[in-house]
Amino acid sequence: MPEARETAVYTHGHHESVLRSHTWRTAENSAAYLLGALKPHMRILDIGCGPGTITADLAGLVPDGHVTGLDREPGILERARTVAGGRGLTNTDFTVGDVHALDFPDDTFCVVHAHQVLQHVGDPVGALREMRRVTKPGGFVAVRDSDYAAMTWYPPSAGMDDWLDLYRRVARANGGEPDAGRRLKSWALAAGFTDVTATSGTWTFSTAGERAWWSGLWADRTVASAYAERAVDGGHATRQQLREVAGAWREWGDRDDGWFSVLHGEILCRKEA
Repeated sequence: MPEARETAVYTHGHHESVLRSHTWRTAENSAAYLLGALKPHMRILDIGCGPGTITADLAGLVPDGHVTGLDREPGILERARTVAGGRGLTNTDFTVGDVHALDFPDDTFCVVHAHQVLQHVGDPVGALREMRRVTKPGGFVAVRDSDYAAMTWYPPSAGMDDWLDLYRRVARANGGEPDAGRRLKSWALAAGFTDVTATSGTWTFSTAGERAWWSGLWADRTVASAYAERAVDGGHATRQQLREVAGAWREWGDRDDGWFSVLHGEILCRKEA
């Protein structure tokens, strides 16, 4: 097995405002492009599983198979085990690992899935090569990542513009690529895949409840998460500037005409049989 060599720092951390977003994710709203390829017997690896809500959904869709959730942070895996246990699932397990050096033999899984992972890693092409290695011939590597530069909202807001500029600078300083969505197909081809289906999907936040939830978690994340610490410690923003950005988020969330769309790139890559 290759030695683990992650060089990027995970921008968000696991503050409550981050987990508020991660636990909202489901297979339906975050992996719909994959679901048609699933069969009841499949063995799946869910990389960067976080609190395990997508992992648990996938396990429910492969009742005769098995899903392994993998994450770099041991603490978050306890949350994932609780989610799976609360649903009565018996076909899941969770392990600590690095996508750059997966501790599994070649040709182990029918599907290797990663949602919002490659934007945070130092070597996305290398990560895809590792995902391909542990996938069985004829199996799938499925990846979905957001693209920050393609996010758009209404009404216009100078403070929100500042947020987007700041986030992209912090993420790149941490070694990641915040505009990963548009690059997924290119990365997959560079990793050696020849059968790549590239699509896109969106999340949209427009109702009063959606705006309150989305603006609130980003406002809180901007001033209280690991992202906030890295923004200040890296010299990208002052505490006052972060408070101003958080205020812009809350102002947007209060607008009856507020609308926000998150674009994601998606790739479904079949490994040659």
